[in-house]
Amino acid sequence: DPRLEGWPLMSSPFPTTFIIGTYIYFVTSLGPKLMENKKPFELRQIMAFYNFGVVALSLYMTYEFLMSGWATGYSFRCDIVDYSRSPTALRMVRICWLYYFSKFIELLDTIFFVLRKKNNQVTFLHVFHHSIMPWTWWFGVKFAPGSGLGTFHALLNCIVHVVMYTYYGICSLGPAYHKYLWWKKYMTTIQLVQFIMVTGHIGQIYIMDDCPYQYPIFMFIIWLYGFMFLLLFLHFWYHAYTKGKRLPKMVKNGIHKDQ
Repeated sequence: DPRLEGWPLMSSPFPTTFIIGTYIYFVTSLGPKLMENKKPFELRQIMAFYNFGVVALSLYMTYEFLMSGWATGYSFRCDIVDYSRSPTALRMVRICWLYYFSKFIELLDTIFFVLRKKNNQVTFLHVFHHSIMPWTWWFGVKFAPGSGLGTFHALLNCIVHVVMYTYYGICSLGPAYHKYLWWKKYMTTIQLVQFIMVTGHIGQIYIMDDCPYQYPIFMFIIWLYGFMFLLLFLHFWYHAYTKGKRLPKMVKNGIHKDQ
C-alpha cells in the first residue's frame, strides 16, 4: 500500500522478524539463564502502570476502529479494503498500524514473567500467540490496512484486552486486591467467545457470492488463526479448570484468590 511509504517498520518484514526472533530467544533461553542465580525482580508498580496503560491504549484503539468503519458503515459482511485517501480510509490505516505496533508493547508481558522468574507461565500458547500476531499483522498492514473482513478480529481483540489487562492490573496491585479477581474463569470464557466469533465472521467469505476482497489469502490466515487459538484455549481450559491444575486457591470467605 503506497499510503504507508516511509512509515516505521513498514519498509521490510525483516525488522519485525528480528524483533520477534530476539524476543523468543530471550524469553525461552537467555532470560531464564541470566535470572537463574538472581532473585526475582519486584515489578509491582511498573506492572500496574503497564497493565492499566494497555487498558487505556486498548480503549483508544477500540474507539478508533469504531470511528474508522465499524460504527460508520461496515456491514459485518463483505467489507473490502478502501485504498482511497479519504479521511476515514486514512484513519483506518493509522489505527491498523497502531494495532500492529501495540503487539510489540505486549511482548513485555513475557519479559515481566522472566524477570519475576515466573517461567511456568512462559508457555507455548503464550509465546506463540505473542510472536505470530505482530508477524502476520505486518503483512496485513503492508498490503491491506483496513476493511471489515480484515479488522473484525482486531476490534474484538482490543475489547477483550480491556477486560484482560484490567484483570492483570488489579492482580499487580497486590494480595489485598486479589479478592476482586473471582472472575478469572470468566475471562477465559470471553477469550473463547472471541475466537468463536472471529472464526464465524471470517468463515462467511466461503459462503458469500462474489465478495471481491483483494487478498483472499488473508481471510484464510485469519480463519486459521481463530480456529487454531480456539483449540489451544480449549486445551488450556480443560487443563486449567476441568482437571483443576490451575484452579485458584480459596480464601476464607469463599472468594477465589489468584495464585
